Amino acid sequence: MATEQALKNNTEHAALRKETLSGLDKLLETAKKRVKKRVLADGKISAALVEKEQRATHGIAWLATYVEALRQLDLYVDRMTAKGQFGEVEDLIVRIGFAEYTGQFFGGVPISQSEMLRLSDVGLTPVDIAEHYTAEVQEAIAHGSTPEIRAELAKHIAHMEGNASIGATGLDETYEQIRDEMRKFAEAEVLPHAHEWHLKNDYIPMEVLSKMAELGVFGLTIPEEYGGLGLGKESMCVVSEELSRAYIGVGSLGTRSEIAAELILCGGTDEQKAKWLPAIASGEVLPTAVFTEPNTGSDLASLKTRAVKEDGKWKVYGNKTWITHPVRADIMTLLARTNPDEKGYKGLSMFIAEKPRGDDETPFPAEGMTGGEIEVLGYRGMKEYEIAFDGFEVSEENLLGQKEGHGFKQLMQTFESARIQTAARAIGVAQSAFDLGLRYAQERIQFGKPLLSFPRVADKLVMMAVEILIGRQLTYFSASQKDSGRRCDLEAGMAKLLGARIAWANADNALQIHGGNGFALEYPVSRVLCDARILSIFEGAAEIQAQVIARRLLEETEL
Repeated sequence: MATEQALKNNTEHAALRKETLSGLDKLLETAKKRVKKRVLADGKISAALVEKEQRATHGIAWLATYVEALRQLDLYVDRMTAKGQFGEVEDLIVRIGFAEYTGQFFGGVPISQSEMLRLSDVGLTPVDIAEHYTAEVQEAIAHGSTPEIRAELAKHIAHMEGNASIGATGLDETYEQIRDEMRKFAEAEVLPHAHEWHLKNDYIPMEVLSKMAELGVFGLTIPEEYGGLGLGKESMCVVSEELSRAYIGVGSLGTRSEIAAELILCGGTDEQKAKWLPAIASGEVLPTAVFTEPNTGSDLASLKTRAVKEDGKWKVYGNKTWITHPVRADIMTLLARTNPDEKGYKGLSMFIAEKPRGDDETPFPAEGMTGGEIEVLGYRGMKEYEIAFDGFEVSEENLLGQKEGHGFKQLMQTFESARIQTAARAIGVAQSAFDLGLRYAQERIQFGKPLLSFPRVADKLVMMAVEILIGRQLTYFSASQKDSGRRCDLEAGMAKLLGARIAWANADNALQIHGGNGFALEYPVSRVLCDARILSIFEGAAEIQAQVIARRLLEETEL
């Protein structure tokens, strides 16, 4: 609930936030122009120069992400105030978050564990910086994240009950009801077993998938006419976040259904929609995405797997890798080259390839299809495989949209949703790390008092809480943009880029709080650390993500 003191503090802080954002916007605009000049050749953006200037171009992506994160934090205050929900906790989080991110913007943005972006890297001079390093900015930095303010937030954190979230989310009541339902399910059916599944590298039991289907997880965003719930991407974020908070494997089960459903919705024929969407929504059919190949990674234009038309059927030849949950899947959204004369994206087509379910004994009981498991550090519960196709048959009717050469274009339509969902999964993992770190800091007694009473431990938890809220606002903003029908590849990319870093930082800090025990496999925080690490790799590695964001920003920048 809103408090009089919080509202008073916000009135004083609001002007600092607006002034700071104005200066950051101007600095970012100047930086974009300086960097764009570096990558132009004959008046056009040169891919070779963008690559050569990666430090600067990726720096633009990170700076723009920080500015958007701060803007969404500012808008969060407005929404919470309007709802009468801006209280002391929210005030403290916003002050600390604004100070820390603004301070990093001017002092150095960590774009990896060993790389610090400086404003000089993007062509900004001391004169440029000084012009916008105003008294208001300095005050926001100096007085927003003091030891006293962090200690005050730590007090609130210390009195949190159960697995509550620190700070109001700002979502509508309907979404909060969905969150509560998913949290109850996760705490009852997932959390007590997740670590055992991880340690044994076991599949998530089919009984859990069945209950998820009953809750509508697999049909969240599928239209009601096809048996889904017809909800928006914000609902997908809520569900993904809460399930991933319990176990990323469970939170990720819906990803395959989301990707397959969106591919079919956007590119499928009426017959394909009628046949597959209801089955996906009900959980009767489990999909898997089969895109990546050895030695290609994010370079989809180089895919070599072929689909050849023979006797009225397509036959697939080639190799795929890093395929998640393929053994128990019923269909594969399979990207293959149907035109060998087209070496780039235009020769690719998408298929809805049917296959029988397998098991550990016989993973792929289908003619022309073999594979082996890839053992992984984390992100277990579904299992990763490499797959070889040698004449595997796909029905002619299962060419997506009955259109050859449209596979890459069809896949691109799903990237926004996939990255939004990955950002939500990252926030869930970050929250899981916070939960574990807080519980251990409360219970572990050292030198006669709980770890939480030590400032360095408390500060870690404070920043974990602050960044969870920042990442959540950016993620839900990208989802709302998608739900409004707006192009949101930029926002989705930013949410994924920042969310993955937050998840890793939180997991690392939570393990540090555990000390030596955190390094023991028996403690769940060891699993969360492994799970967090994948987030900056899949659905576009952080470097690829920054490249995509930068390219879009520079293309839109006018000199």
